[in-house]
Amino acid sequence: MQDSTIQTGPAAASADSGPAPADRPTRVRWFFIGLLVVGGVVNYLDRGTLGVANTTIAQDLHLNTIEMGVLLSAFAWPYAIANLPAGYLVDRFGAKAMYAWAAGLWSVITILTGFARSFSFLYAARVALGVAESPFFTSGLKVSQRWFHKEERSLPLSLINTGSQIANAIAPPLLTFLMLTMSWQGMFMVVGAFGLIVVGVWVKLYRNPTAAEEAAIKGLGEEAAAEQQAAKGSWGSLLRQKNTWFMVIGAFGIFYTVWVYLTWLPGYLHTSRGFSLTKTGWIGALPFLCGIVGVLTGGLISAWAIKRGVRTLTARKIPIVGGAVLAAAAVLPVAFVKSDVLSIALLCVGYFAAQIPIGVIWTLASDLAKPAQVASLGAIQNFGGFLGAALAPTVTGFILDATGNNYSLVFVVGGALLLVGATSYGVFVKDRRDS
Repeated sequence: MQDSTIQTGPAAASADSGPAPADRPTRVRWFFIGLLVVGGVVNYLDRGTLGVANTTIAQDLHLNTIEMGVLLSAFAWPYAIANLPAGYLVDRFGAKAMYAWAAGLWSVITILTGFARSFSFLYAARVALGVAESPFFTSGLKVSQRWFHKEERSLPLSLINTGSQIANAIAPPLLTFLMLTMSWQGMFMVVGAFGLIVVGVWVKLYRNPTAAEEAAIKGLGEEAAAEQQAAKGSWGSLLRQKNTWFMVIGAFGIFYTVWVYLTWLPGYLHTSRGFSLTKTGWIGALPFLCGIVGVLTGGLISAWAIKRGVRTLTARKIPIVGGAVLAAAAVLPVAFVKSDVLSIALLCVGYFAAQIPIGVIWTLASDLAKPAQVASLGAIQNFGGFLGAALAPTVTGFILDATGNNYSLVFVVGGALLLVGATSYGVFVKDRRDS
């Protein structure tokens, strides 16, 4: 295959081989990003099932708010821990195999969740789901690293992350519709079955770039040499780097508040604001629709800044820090707002802003890690994020139990942690490669 003349990035290089279709890798790689967007939709629909159905399941299985908080956290703890080996495995075995196995397993688990009739069964299923879903975003990071030059990656990674936001936007009305028409058990089964279809498409169509395509995308110079050198680096060496820990802390602060939205927003709208279950489904979609725009905004801002000559690290920090600060400014006042309309408007702005950093956070991992350790660093960072994600539902459940379902402190804690995330990324993550 003669593809090496294709120009796909700033460092793309021409070779002496024969002519090739100049746009083939570009078309193919964006198609693969599209497959990952669909995968992200399925991934987050599976995660969102319990959040949308939590009040219905709680009534059906006679669960209190603390038990439901524990259930809503059951996914995030194992997901966070499993990210550590998942990143290494994606670096070791590649995105195609790891994503296929993971998506197949999480789809089967989702189907089986529809048979749950006890707290213990639901808890075990959510733990298993967390483990199974852990390779998804690291696989997307690896695909972007293989198919895109390092200066191009903020947009494809942001696009991959829009899949989760599309799912979050459609989950309240779609999953509520499924739940009301075929019970919450049927909702789990339908979502799981759709995931199996996605697995089949991925296995059939995805491939890694050829050597000629990879050379054209990345060039034969600095990045190729770095990749050979990185093969000698150990996974554990990432844990000895200061940036790794500040990225963990930063992701913790941002993801905490995101997961308050994902797990408790329907309950807040239903119990605190008094909306009906059907109305909650539609209103609950509004912040997540804004989140789709937020993810893309972050990637575009970062790419624009790089084109304007801004240093790569600074171009990543602008949307990460700016988004987290804006999100905090919107989330904190929700605790004191009486108007339903203003509350929903602030929640929409808060979630939009909280999603601005998400795709760029993953891009940052590809900027700071050696090429052979990109998925590993991304996974460690995601581990930190999902420690926050795991704590958010449980802490929220305890707060609500202690305050009689008053959400004021919930939003204060979320806003404060967003500022912690902004500070960690903005002040303490630095270019330490020469230090």
